[in-house]
Amino acid sequence: MSAPTKRVEQLDRVVIRFAGDSGDGMQLTGDRFTSETAQLGNDISTLPNFPAEIRAPAGTLPGVSSFQVHFADYDILTPGDAPNVLVAMNPAALKANLADLPAGADVIVNTDEFTKRNLTKVGYAASPLEDGSLEQWSVHPVALTSMTVAALEGSGLSKKDAERAKNMFALGLLSWMYSRPYESTLRFLERKFAKRPELVAANKAAFTAGWNFGETTETFSVRYEVKPARMLPGTYRNITGNAALALGLVAAGVRSGLPVFLGAYPITPASDILHELSKHKRFGVTTMQAEDEIAAVGAALGAAYGGSLGVTTTSGPGVALKGETISLAIALELPLVIVDVQRAGPSTGMPTKTEQADLNMALYGRHGEAPLAVIAPKSPSDCFHAALEAARIALTYRTPVILLSDNYVANGSEPWLLPEVSELPDLRVEFAREPNDADGRFLPYLRDPETMARPWAIPGTPGLEHRIGGLEKADKTGDISYDPANHDFMVRTRAARIEGIPVPDVEVDDPDDNARVLVLGWGSTYGPIGAACRTLRQRGLPIAQAHLRHLSPLPANLGAVLAAYDKVVIPEMNLGQLAHVVRARYLVDAIPFNQVSGLPFTAATLESMLEDVVKNG
Repeated sequence: MSAPTKRVEQLDRVVIRFAGDSGDGMQLTGDRFTSETAQLGNDISTLPNFPAEIRAPAGTLPGVSSFQVHFADYDILTPGDAPNVLVAMNPAALKANLADLPAGADVIVNTDEFTKRNLTKVGYAASPLEDGSLEQWSVHPVALTSMTVAALEGSGLSKKDAERAKNMFALGLLSWMYSRPYESTLRFLERKFAKRPELVAANKAAFTAGWNFGETTETFSVRYEVKPARMLPGTYRNITGNAALALGLVAAGVRSGLPVFLGAYPITPASDILHELSKHKRFGVTTMQAEDEIAAVGAALGAAYGGSLGVTTTSGPGVALKGETISLAIALELPLVIVDVQRAGPSTGMPTKTEQADLNMALYGRHGEAPLAVIAPKSPSDCFHAALEAARIALTYRTPVILLSDNYVANGSEPWLLPEVSELPDLRVEFAREPNDADGRFLPYLRDPETMARPWAIPGTPGLEHRIGGLEKADKTGDISYDPANHDFMVRTRAARIEGIPVPDVEVDDPDDNARVLVLGWGSTYGPIGAACRTLRQRGLPIAQAHLRHLSPLPANLGAVLAAYDKVVIPEMNLGQLAHVVRARYLVDAIPFNQVSGLPFTAATLESMLEDVVKNG
């Protein structure tokens, strides 16, 4: 019997969510589908979502892991509000994600896992596949597990090991449905399991079986295509925020001519930066996994004192522990980059969920008057450029810089246009080489009149001996000083140095130049805000958007921008931290819109709120 003829439909965008038990390989499946999609030139945005436990109880709601990918033939800004397709590997995955599905969405369910025991675990009295409760969706029952086992008969694997390849069967099926290239996944499997030829063969067989099932079954009568998006010419790669940030730090080392030293203690969701940087020793990168957060930042500061680009990576709890050493770096006026990949708190909180609640800590979370620079990337690929900017400020102005990423940006991915190395900023540093005083002395706090930065002297340079430590220093000489007037001068000078850092003006996106409402965001809210504003404009509602990368110092034109609008709305994944800063500094009655659910804003949520402000504000 010949395979049925399949109709091919063109789509402009699709949102797919893979969901299953935390041991079902959903993150790998989603990542591979994303890589296949990137090869076709679609624009992409992803949202991994997984439990904090290494392995939650199998088949339970807390153990559900998911990966959502949004791809389109035009530029997109978010991973999508709601999936068009849900692949549910078990009843828990179905129940945990069903509320997010719009009517008519496709639901592919692994029927082999809908046993009485698994249904009972998540509170189903009867199978939803049989009781009519799924009538508003297009349900496709597929025996993923048993078909995978059948495809691997004769492989030599046990039934249990064969069942573990069911995610590759699902990936093969979805790759066929959406016309994704499959050769790259076969090559990936060969690399991943290179030391286990039997696993290479088994996973390739499961993937191919899923592809062939789509080709031959009558369950799926339509195949879909999404054409490539129009993008600027150049070479692209799909990249996560953490990987982009790590490569930005490597580039900063190359462009500055300095060795990069990372002192880090593993912590979710920042650990991948340590893992990535450890691969790049040939670029002069040294990574040290310290025994704790305090040791990690201490080593990074010591490396900075010795003439390296010192970096430490962590999340909110780690920043709290690093606070005293960051204050020391401020007093010593040495360059240091502190990466805070924010997560939901307080305390351990929800380690794998996202939040923007560390802004107050970044701005003020140290003892004494201890100002520093703070910047925040807006998207996964922007993490590369934000890392370069953090290094530029740190090296030029001899200050610690906190780079505020978050879980959403760090683990999400999107296409990244590889820059020309020659076009990256020149970060070269001039170290002090000789005494700088007419009397032949070296004055470690004799400042550059333009940057207010003190000279950076590598220990051991002849004639440049100087004191260093946490006690207050005398102006110019750096000697210990308890003089009240000197302390007042040094405190004000350190603050003025940060406030004097020139940063780019904030740009306003106001296409019609007649909006009366401005939406101001920072960090990862860029995508949802942009998507909501785009939709409102398409509906004829004027609205302006501005986004802050530099949070300390703030752009010089921000006050004038805020004053030009009747209403300023600030959406944040916290309880209004930037809104408080704006109100206090600019006396603008900013309207906060806050969410602390551990999930990013959806564009639809912001669109509804902003429509009400525009129409009724």
